[in-house]
Amino acid sequence: MLSIGALYFCSCHSIGHGSTDGSSGDIPEFRNEVKQEPVAELKEKINDPLNNWYFSVQLFETHKTFKYLIKMQYEEVSGEDTLTLPDFGLEPKPELQNGKDKYSCIIGFRDKENKFREYKLVSVSGNELKITTLKHYSVVETPQTHSTPAP
Repeated sequence: MLSIGALYFCSCHSIGHGSTDGSSGDIPEFRNEVKQEPVAELKEKINDPLNNWYFSVQLFETHKTFKYLIKMQYEEVSGEDTLTLPDFGLEPKPELQNGKDKYSCIIGFRDKENKFREYKLVSVSGNELKITTLKHYSVVETPQTHSTPAP
């Protein structure tokens, strides 16, 4: 049985928009080419001498630049979800990292300071495959100040 749940934390994170060099850094909304192979993958063999089973999480590009397809597998249970990354003026850098528990994976991305930002958690509880939202991100545009020469 696949159980997909969402756990929302009250803390939201803001990421400034635009690149550090002052340029707009606008990224197109759609990709010209969509890679068929996963852009990130985490795969762990399940200790079962009778079956060739895995826990795996894969991220695939979609036509939308900041949207990815998540494919998850645990033994014979599989599921899909989507991941939408914030547009902060740079090409998105999705990443998968091992979670703290066995058969768990943190889905996240690198921000403009190249810091890993966790976003979702794929885990196994009992024999259920779960995906949980860990944090929410939003892009906050900061107003640009214009100075006028003093008279």
